Amino acid sequence: MPRLAFVSGLGFATIFGLSFIFAKEVIETVDPLALLAMRFSLAAGVVTVLHLIGLFPLTLRGKNIRSLLLLAAFQPVGYFLFEIFGLSLTHTSQAGMMIALIPIVVAIMSRTLLGEHIALLQGASISVSVSGVLLIAINDAARIGQGNALGLALLFMAVCSAASFNIISRQVSSEFSPFDSTFVMMWTGAVSFSLLALLTGGVASLTASFAAVASSPQLIGAMLYLGILSSVVAFFLVNYTLSRLPATQSAIFANVGTIVAVAAGVLLRNEPFHWYSGMGTAMIILGVWGANWFAARPSLSTSDSTTVR
Repeated sequence: MPRLAFVSGLGFATIFGLSFIFAKEVIETVDPLALLAMRFSLAAGVVTVLHLIGLFPLTLRGKNIRSLLLLAAFQPVGYFLFEIFGLSLTHTSQAGMMIALIPIVVAIMSRTLLGEHIALLQGASISVSVSGVLLIAINDAARIGQGNALGLALLFMAVCSAASFNIISRQVSSEFSPFDSTFVMMWTGAVSFSLLALLTGGVASLTASFAAVASSPQLIGAMLYLGILSSVVAFFLVNYTLSRLPATQSAIFANVGTIVAVAAGVLLRNEPFHWYSGMGTAMIILGVWGANWFAARPSLSTSDSTTVR
């Protein structure tokens, strides 16, 4: 694995892992759609300034950007809609556990869409990860209620959107630069979320949310983190990593984000962490490791390399 791509992967995973803390803090005060509108408007402004001052050139002229718009439809639009409403019904640590499923869904989609084989032990590893999620979801639903179950379902849809993004981003990276992809993603998010916020809450609601953030230094800091670090910087690192590594290898960095998010939720927000949370998280991470390890070992014996058809 190239060293710079490895560092880039660790960077975006850590930033995303901590982002759940800041997002949870803001949506306790402002409307979720208003948060997304402000976050991506700030991000769009930052990438535009970076381009105008000559730090990053754009190579979009004369190219068909439909593939980039499809990319942006999955992430940020689809992913963050599911994530922000799922996060409003769950804990940050639960959201962190769910993002560990991204490599698993990438592997399944690669098998379904690209015709890649899944080795027997790889399939068993996928089952372990899914079982870990079910262990957490069933126990939390019984203990907390159906609202939490709905939140986990929304987070799973976010995972599916992120997995789709991983596969499409790998395909478009041969034609567009990481900054091209990031630029289109940020502007698509800004326009989409602003329109949704206006349609659902109107100008008054969006203005009130902006005023609430502007009047709180703590919320300003959280918004700067989400709009600059967790949007512009993190997605540039994501697009760079995906331009250097296969989607399945890039997706495994979600494990780092999981560890960061779970630890931050428990240590910084005093969120509950039960025996089944620990067991389920361990099963998810072990399953993801196995799914990638066995997929990368084509020279295994015949009994180990049997594929699931």
